Amino acid sequence: MSLAETRANGLFLFDTPRDLGAFELLDHTGEPFSPTQLLGRWTIIFFGFTHCPDICPTTMAELADLKAQLVGTEAGATQVIMVSVDPARDTPERLAEYVPYFHPEFLGVTGDFPAILSFAQRLNAPFRKVSDPNNGYQMEHSANVALMNPRGDYHGFFRAPLDVPKMRVTLRSTQYLWEN
Repeated sequence: MSLAETRANGLFLFDTPRDLGAFELLDHTGEPFSPTQLLGRWTIIFFGFTHCPDICPTTMAELADLKAQLVGTEAGATQVIMVSVDPARDTPERLAEYVPYFHPEFLGVTGDFPAILSFAQRLNAPFRKVSDPNNGYQMEHSANVALMNPRGDYHGFFRAPLDVPKMRVTLRSTQYLWEN
C-alpha cells in the first residue's frame, strides 16, 4: 500500500518513528507500565476515560472489532491499550472493570496527572477537563489512535473517526512493510 493509500485509509505514518523516551505508568492489574511493555509487538493506544458517554465506548468497541478480525500471529502481535485521561476517577480497579469488558486482552493504563499529561503530549493526544452543569466534569480528548511499532516507537496514528475495515487492511499492510 502506498503512502497516499495509507493516508486515504486514515493512517498517518511518520517518516521517522519517534522514540517516546522514559515513562512510568500503572496498568489495570497494578503492574508498572513502561517502555518495555511496548516492545516486540504492534501497539494501538487510545486515550479515553471510563465516564465517557460516547466516544470512548464507541472507540473501544471498534478496537475490539478490529482485534477480533485479526487472525493468527497478526492477533498475537497486536495489543490494544487505553490510557486514561481522568486519573482522578480511573483507578486501576476501575479500569480493570471497564477495559476488559471490551476485550479480555485489552490493557488499561493510568498514573498520576503529570505522568499522563507527559505521555499524552508525546503521542500528540490533547485533553482537558471541562465542567458540566451538574457540578461534575467531563474530559475533552482526541479520538485519534496512536500506532506504536515493535521497537516501541511512535510510528503514526489513525485519524478519527475510525473505519475498522480500512484500519485492518492498513494495519496489515504497515506490518507487512515493516517485516519486509
